[in-house]
Amino acid sequence: MAPPTSPIAVPRAEPPGTQEIAVPAADAPVPDASATDTPAADVPVEADDHDRHGGPVIAPVPGPDPEPDLVPPKSSRAGRDLVAAIGVGLGLGAVIIASLLVYPPAFLGVIAVAILVGVVELVRALEAGNVRVPLAPVLVGTVAMLALAWTRGTDGLVAGFLFTVVAVLLWRLGDGPEGYLRDATAGVFVALYVPLLAGFAVLLLVPDDGAARVLAFIATVVGNDVGGYAAGVLFGRHPMAPTVSPKKSWEGMAGSIVACVAVATPIVTLALGGPWWGGVLFGVCLAVSATVGDLGESLIKRDLGIKDMGTLLPGHGGIMDRLDSLLPSAAVAYLLLAWVAPPA
Repeated sequence: MAPPTSPIAVPRAEPPGTQEIAVPAADAPVPDASATDTPAADVPVEADDHDRHGGPVIAPVPGPDPEPDLVPPKSSRAGRDLVAAIGVGLGLGAVIIASLLVYPPAFLGVIAVAILVGVVELVRALEAGNVRVPLAPVLVGTVAMLALAWTRGTDGLVAGFLFTVVAVLLWRLGDGPEGYLRDATAGVFVALYVPLLAGFAVLLLVPDDGAARVLAFIATVVGNDVGGYAAGVLFGRHPMAPTVSPKKSWEGMAGSIVACVAVATPIVTLALGGPWWGGVLFGVCLAVSATVGDLGESLIKRDLGIKDMGTLLPGHGGIMDRLDSLLPSAAVAYLLLAWVAPPA
């Protein structure tokens, strides 16, 4: 009678990019790695990676790197998705210009929507730092401030802000004393930082040449962003505030000033009838205010431990990430134009 034959082991075909590594059973002696010249494969395998019969487990080893066209594209040197940022920027600019040229009061609606969204983004960001801002009175106060700035001027804007402050202090009483000072102070800060400063953009629109004044303000701030970005990417070597915004450089600041002056001077002189030096002063001051606003928001985000205020605008972040340089510049633009190019 012929002796029994043992089954023939047929090796399994493994998919490309993997190889079999035999992990010994739990009761098998562990070989000394120093006893062989062959280095062990650097593959992490859990200690209990054995099948139910104590046999070896096949651990896949990653194959070669993916094809280059499968790797996600990197952002630009300034940290943005440049294509998305340009597309969103052009779209926002088209909406603003159309509202100003077709029907200037429609710009109020654009401002109101942007500011309300910005308020919500900032309040949600503060909540990440365990700050409970009374949102309802701030939103109502935002609408009141913008409407009163349009109908009553500076007095209406200030009155709306004071109304909002009182409403925030009273509303927060309902949540008890714990954290009252912190939350109430944050609510007043939000009302001042976003809708109060945005009210100056509404004040720019009130005169008969208000559309030109708003365009001068917005175009100069855009020049600050574009000039600073280009100069920073091409020539940036010396950080301005490395602990707050590492990518902002003094070379970029110089580019911002040059671009702001180049944009502001012809608009102030030709469209608003101001002196040439008024255009230069307007450009320099808005370059400084826009940069300070950008650094200020970066400081807030670093304190809260977040990268962007929101995700609404691809390539930019949230609405507040676009309003950061515009908000303080609106107040500066209103005060400067009232001096160098007063309305008729």
